[in-house]
Amino acid sequence: MAPFSWYLNVTSETSLKPISPCKISNIQLRFLCPADIRDVWTLCLECFPIEYPQCWYEEITSNPKFYSLAALHEGRIIGLIVAEIKEYVKLCHEDKDIISPCLGGATEVGYILSLAVNRNYRRNGIASLLLDNLITHLTSKEYSSCKAIFLHVLTTNTAAINFYERKRFRVTAYFVYNNNRLIFKQFVIQMFGND
Repeated sequence: MAPFSWYLNVTSETSLKPISPCKISNIQLRFLCPADIRDVWTLCLECFPIEYPQCWYEEITSNPKFYSLAALHEGRIIGLIVAEIKEYVKLCHEDKDIISPCLGGATEVGYILSLAVNRNYRRNGIASLLLDNLITHLTSKEYSSCKAIFLHVLTTNTAAINFYERKRFRVTAYFVYNNNRLIFKQFVIQMFGND
C-alpha cells in the first residue's frame, strides 16, 4: 500500500515558460482563493526549504486576515506575497525590537510570511510588483496605525537579502531555528510617515 500524503504530487506539466522583461505588463494581480492551493503548494515547494502543512495553504487562501496576493501570467500563478497585520503588543518577544514601544499599544506591523516567484520568471520585476503593492496597501489611510513591515530571510538566501536591501529594508536581528540548522536575518522597513 502506498503511503498517504496530504501533499499534492508535482508533475512536469507544472513547469512554466520564462517571459522577457518587457512583458511585465502581461502580469495580472489578484488575491488567492481556495482553488489556488495546488498552484501555491507547487510554488512554495520550489521556493522554500521547508514544507508548510496543508492547513497553512488553506488559511492563506481563505482567511481574510492574510493579505495573499498572486501574480499570474497567462492564467497561471507565477508569484505570490502573503502578509499579516499584527498588533505590536501581540508580537513575540524577539520581534518587538523592530519599532519603539513608545509608539503606543494600538501600533500595528505588517509581517511578510512569504514572497516567492517561480524561478523561470525571476529578475523580471515580479517580486517588486508584489512587494510594492503590499507597501502601498499598508501605507493607505486605512492602515495608518501600521508603522513597519518585517520578515525573516535565510542568511544563505543572498538573492533575497540583496532584494530587500535594495527595497530599503534593514537587518535588525539574527535568529537560529531548527537546532542551529537554519539561521535567519530579520529585515524591517519603517513607515512612520503614513499617518
